[in-house]
Amino acid sequence: MTSYISHTTIDCTNAYELSEWWKPVLGYVDIDGDPNLPGHEECMVRDPQTGHQLLFIEVPDAKSVKNRVHLDLRPRERTRDEEVEWLLGYGATQVADHRGIHGPGSGWVVLADPEGNEFCILRSDAEVAAADH
Repeated sequence: MTSYISHTTIDCTNAYELSEWWKPVLGYVDIDGDPNLPGHEECMVRDPQTGHQLLFIEVPDAKSVKNRVHLDLRPRERTRDEEVEWLLGYGATQVADHRGIHGPGSGWVVLADPEGNEFCILRSDAEVAAADH
């Protein structure tokens, strides 16, 4: 017998603020009938296309080391570089730049959200398809 992933949990100090930050990044929305509000210690959002859910939960511990698990994001509408620039303007910070690591057009950029949780920006599906031709 196997298990399935119910949702992905992100520990944080302010569940509402971080869930609100991530919603426009991912295009996620609040759960129907369960809106997230300031002061909520747990805030769940979901992808209206896939149903994947992220739970932001407040914990007393501050982040102190690199994440062992992180999100790898592929832009839906922009290129990798356009997405990186948008995210930096939106409040993400750049942790590492691995663009071109495997030749021209390859690689990814490691960013962090306002609480320091790392995530990677990969090339879009269109960029990957164009490189395969």
